[in-house]
Amino acid sequence: MNVPLWAWIALVAGTVIVIAVDLLFISKANREMGLRTALIWTGIWISLGLVFAVVVGVAFDSRYATEYLSGFLLEYSLSMDNVFVFIVLFAFFAVPPAAKLRVLTIGILIALGLRLIAILVGGVVIAKAEWVLYLFGAFLLYTAWKLIRHVDEPADPEKSAILKLIKRRLPMTGTYDGQKFRVKVDGKWMYTTLTVVLVMLAGTDIVFALDSIPAAFGVTREPFLVFAVNAFALMGLRSLFFVLEGLVDRFPYLSYGLAIVLAFVGAKMLVKDFWHSPIWLSLTVIVVVLGTSIIYSWIKTKPPRMA
Repeated sequence: MNVPLWAWIALVAGTVIVIAVDLLFISKANREMGLRTALIWTGIWISLGLVFAVVVGVAFDSRYATEYLSGFLLEYSLSMDNVFVFIVLFAFFAVPPAAKLRVLTIGILIALGLRLIAILVGGVVIAKAEWVLYLFGAFLLYTAWKLIRHVDEPADPEKSAILKLIKRRLPMTGTYDGQKFRVKVDGKWMYTTLTVVLVMLAGTDIVFALDSIPAAFGVTREPFLVFAVNAFALMGLRSLFFVLEGLVDRFPYLSYGLAIVLAFVGAKMLVKDFWHSPIWLSLTVIVVVLGTSIIYSWIKTKPPRMA
C-alpha cells in the first residue's frame, strides 16, 4: 500500500479540524455531556469510521478497506474495555460531573499523540525487522490469557504504580478546584486531584495501547490504517464513555470475546510464515466473536420484568 504524503496530511488535518470544532463548541461548556449528545457524537464517529473504509476502498483497494474495517471493529471493541476502566477511575476519584468532559478530552488528545508516535515507530521497526511480529503475536496470546485469568477481578486504582508515583513526585492539594489542574497555595504551585485523574487516564490508555497497537498490526501492516483506526476509536471513546457510564454491568462477557479475538490475532501472527489467512477471515472472526459476546452479555443481564 503506497500511501502518498497528502493522504497522511488529509487524515491528520481532518482529525485536527474535528478536534478543534469539538474543543470550541462541545468541550468548552462547563457541564457534563448529556446522553443525547453522547449518542449523537458516538454515531458521528462510528459513521466517519465506516465512511473512511469506503474512502480507503476507492482510493486504494478493497483488500485494504477490509483490513481497515477489521482493525476499526477490533479497536472500537477494545475502546469499550478502556471505557469500563475509565468509569472505575472516575468513580474512585469522585470526579465532579462538570470536569469529566474536560479531563477526558485532554487525556484522549495526549493518548492520540503518543499513539501516533508509537505507530510510526512500530511501522518502521516492522519494515526493517519483520520478526518483531512474532513478539507481538506472543504478547497478544499472553494478553488474552491474562484477560481471561483476571476477568472477574475489578480494576483497583489504589494499587496502580502510576498513582503511587504521582503521590511521591507531585505536591497535591488532595481536592478539586473546578476544572483547574494546579493552583497556588501559600505562594506555591500545587496540583489538584484532577491532575491525578488526567495522568491516570493517559497512563491507563498507554497500557491499553500495548495491546491495541500490536493487535491492529496483526490485521494490517499499514501504519496509515493503524493510525486511522486508532484515531476514530480514540476520538469516539469520550462520547462512548457517557453512553456506557450507566451500563458498565451490562457487558460482563465482552472481556471473554476480546480475549478470544486477541488470541486469534496473536496466533495468526505466529503462523504467518506457514499459513496466510484470508483477509475476510479476520473480519468474520472479529464480528462474530465480539458481536456474540456483546449480545449474550446484554441478554444475560437483562433486568427481570416487573409483575
